[in-house]
Amino acid sequence: MAETYDVIVIGAGIMGCSTAYQLARRGLKVAVLEKETPGAGSSGKSSAIIRQHYSNEVTARMALHSLRVFQNFKEEVGGESGFTQAGFFVLTPAKDIEGLKANVALQQSVGIKTELVPREEIKKLWPHLEVGDLVAAAYEPESGYADPSLTVNSYAEAARRHGARIYQDTPVTGVRMAGGKVVGVDTPKGAFDAGAVVNCAGPWGARVAAMVGVEVPINPCRVQVAFFRRPSGYKEEHPVVADFVYGVYWRSETGALTLVGLIDPEEANDVVDPDAYQEQLDRDFVLEVGERLVRRFPAMERSESTGGYAALYAITPDWHPVIDEAILGSGFYLCAGFSGHGFKLGPAVGLMTADMVTGQETPGMERRMFRLSRYAENDPVRGRYEYSIVG
Repeated sequence: MAETYDVIVIGAGIMGCSTAYQLARRGLKVAVLEKETPGAGSSGKSSAIIRQHYSNEVTARMALHSLRVFQNFKEEVGGESGFTQAGFFVLTPAKDIEGLKANVALQQSVGIKTELVPREEIKKLWPHLEVGDLVAAAYEPESGYADPSLTVNSYAEAARRHGARIYQDTPVTGVRMAGGKVVGVDTPKGAFDAGAVVNCAGPWGARVAAMVGVEVPINPCRVQVAFFRRPSGYKEEHPVVADFVYGVYWRSETGALTLVGLIDPEEANDVVDPDAYQEQLDRDFVLEVGERLVRRFPAMERSESTGGYAALYAITPDWHPVIDEAILGSGFYLCAGFSGHGFKLGPAVGLMTADMVTGQETPGMERRMFRLSRYAENDPVRGRYEYSIVG
């Protein structure tokens, strides 16, 4: 006999576990079906940068809400997230300074603590940056980064405390519909029945949507991260930096390491099979990001490469997620396609997705911008600044 639930969540990454937690605390009977273990996909390999620099009011509000959760994680969720308030810099070319000013103003208008810092003041905040090519930077003193595995597992445990069941090693092989409505899913471990199914499958999101005949433009794309050991005299933690001049981001990692990745729209072209892709780091990538890092943080010329890994982004055409009921009235919901910048939004997304399933809407967390139909309507989410792909 099939197990019966109110809601089935597919995928136990940050979005799936946050959604399950929010649904379960509202009294719904929730099952999370995960093909491996919580955080085993994109979430566990996230760079987990917690920043608020967005140019759309909705995403800025989502980022601020999520930051407040990370700052008070033990009280809000329970457990640990490993959040470290390191500060966050956004560096842009001089040609984009007006866009930077406009974005800082927008962020300040919704309550984000951020400021435009003139070039001569940047080194007072962190003296090791090379700033000769800059006019100014945006700086968020409250931002930083978290531990992705700790965060996901804390959300999973919080969902369990409220009665949710998390089934590991339980891939979904089919979604059952009857009369245009979802009635359950099939797995190698048997059938699960529910009147609502939430697709939080990340890079597998399009495959799961196809099980009900819905085409979602989400591509699983390979991205890479490298680690460098900082030289003697630079062991202390440093701020998070998003450098749109050189197309690179970086943050501290434990063991006096610096984690480095690219800010590059071309990553959307490296579409792979999420079940069979090269997880080892490319040597050329290490050389490339190392050179870009040294231009901005010259002391890292004496750093030591310590490896890295390849991970997956779930990329949509506008680099923003789909949070929507796939077919009106079907009970099959989408929450996927976060294109590499979703982790920081996880707390807000869980709230928004639970609202969607239960027919509610939290003020300031409107979902319309993330509807699936925006692509057919030629109305994609647009970043309002030229220098960003995650606006």
